[in-house]
Amino acid sequence: MSTRLLFVCLGNICRSATAEGIMQAFVKQRGLENEIECDSAGVISYHVGESADPRMRQHASKRDYSLDSISRQFDPSTDFEKFDLILTMDHDNYSDVMSMDPTGQYHGKVKRMASYCRNHQATVVPDPYYRGPEGFERVLDILEDACEGLLDELKK
Repeated sequence: MSTRLLFVCLGNICRSATAEGIMQAFVKQRGLENEIECDSAGVISYHVGESADPRMRQHASKRDYSLDSISRQFDPSTDFEKFDLILTMDHDNYSDVMSMDPTGQYHGKVKRMASYCRNHQATVVPDPYYRGPEGFERVLDILEDACEGLLDELKK
């Protein structure tokens, strides 16, 4: 049985799609494809059916990451049950996901992605959408660190 990870941001075209792509690359590098499954989603439906932001894909490809996922919206009726960990990118995403579980049954599955960082002092993965090239690079730096930390945690 594998561990199922769901990465969540606002629209699922920058941060969560990138987290999914980076984690899939790390999982493949370590030969853990049968142990860890990754997916991503957004808390809003605005970008459903779209590929990751072209700027994010461009920056990710420079580091040999492929962002192939198609945006979808978080579905509380299935995602809480299906995934072992739901990893949010910022405080708003965390609050939004928690509010979709009013009984608190799944609150223990919802974590902040930046909490797995070991080298960056980040508390959130900032939205790069309006921040220019350096914003996309910063997201990649934080997510590489957080994905490494998460993978180490999962292997314990």
